[in-house]
Amino acid sequence: AELEAHAVRHVEPPEERAYVFLSGSGGEDASLTFSDLERRAGALAVQLVTRTQCGERALLMFPPGLDFIVALFGCLMAGIIAVPVMPPRRLGARDSSASIVADCTPRFALTSPTLQTARSDLAERLKATALDFIYVDATKKDEAPAGTTFRRAGPQDLAFLQYTSGSTSDPKGVMVSHGNLLANSEMIRLVYGNTPATTYVSWVPLYHDMGLILNVLQTLYVGSLCVLMAPVSFLQRPLSWLRAISDYRAEFATAPNFAFDLCVDRFRADQMAGIDLSCWEVALNGAEPVHAGTMERFIATFAPYGFDPKACSPAYGLAEATLLASGGQRGRGLVTRGVSRAALQRHRAVAPSSEEHPHLLAGCGKRLVGERLAIVHPETYVRLRTGEVGEIWISGPNIAQGYWQDARATAATFSAGIEGGGEERWLRTGDLGFLDDTGELYITGRIKDVIIIRGINHYPQDLEDT
Repeated sequence: AELEAHAVRHVEPPEERAYVFLSGSGGEDASLTFSDLERRAGALAVQLVTRTQCGERALLMFPPGLDFIVALFGCLMAGIIAVPVMPPRRLGARDSSASIVADCTPRFALTSPTLQTARSDLAERLKATALDFIYVDATKKDEAPAGTTFRRAGPQDLAFLQYTSGSTSDPKGVMVSHGNLLANSEMIRLVYGNTPATTYVSWVPLYHDMGLILNVLQTLYVGSLCVLMAPVSFLQRPLSWLRAISDYRAEFATAPNFAFDLCVDRFRADQMAGIDLSCWEVALNGAEPVHAGTMERFIATFAPYGFDPKACSPAYGLAEATLLASGGQRGRGLVTRGVSRAALQRHRAVAPSSEEHPHLLAGCGKRLVGERLAIVHPETYVRLRTGEVGEIWISGPNIAQGYWQDARATAATFSAGIEGGGEERWLRTGDLGFLDDTGELYITGRIKDVIIIRGINHYPQDLEDT
């Protein structure tokens, strides 16, 4: 419905562009207007509905580009549950693709002609020789026959399965509904004040929830432009990301913490010639632990090129909450807090003594509109007070429907109750953190990662930093 609304709104020439994909050299490789996307996704949806029924699953395996976006919206229009996945590595011993296929039993595999030509081993790597492959080309000017209508999805209908990383076990398919997507999209819009003028630039893979929901779907939701790059383009030339932000006057660009470090490490003054970052209003840092020192180094390096320290915006999210779970208002800048490392090892966040070197934490914002956050003792389920470290629990309309075909894990993770808190159900995130007296959330680590030596808790990221 959002796509249809924007397609109608922007149908008169010149049509507004919804997505642009940049080549490795920084030039425009392809683009889609809102109405282009509606027409081409509609043509794909017709193929899907004539070959199967609503509720079937379809793998989305694409190289970087716009084909993925057409495939995703084709599935949404047809009532097919999309399953975004990274194309399987040729020799990857830890590749999870086959486990995902076995778990969700997809009917289709949607991919691009170029990937299929280059990877004739796809079906073998997926261990699914019966998959029905459909090839999607975003440049092909197809559209559904005139008068074609599709079933409107309801809030509880599943939009896609977002599989977790599976780093410690087989990946789990988080069931994200249309209602979850709309709720989290509105939360993101409100906290960052996004409008049709909020251009995004992103290199984050589209099979990752940050790349998909915070970039591709948020810009569709508000009707703005999303400029995309291949991840390898960023990794090879990190400053090309900053050049694209400058060239397109992007207000919003997001990445994991390592990306901000990489930009600093690869900084070269000659490669920054002509780059003006004064347009960048939200530099969202998320998807992995945020280090305050990283953002301080980034500010020091790029402030001479117009980067405003107030754009720094650490955030916290996870697939089980659709995506975003906490964030800071646009323009507030980096919020940090120095705490005692010794006290933190005893689950308390207090100011360091005069003899201690403070442990600096970055605030990841506050709860979103319509959502509740709580810090809870992970064993007694008692709500903890301000400044006490415990498990982060979340409740709200953005909480996903559970894990695909895994009732036990769903019950354990999505149906927790706070002691004395009534019937309200909460999501257990598995992450540790605390709230300060303003409601700011600070992340300290993962429950399963904490190393206990002689009764003292050690966080692995701190050991790595040391």
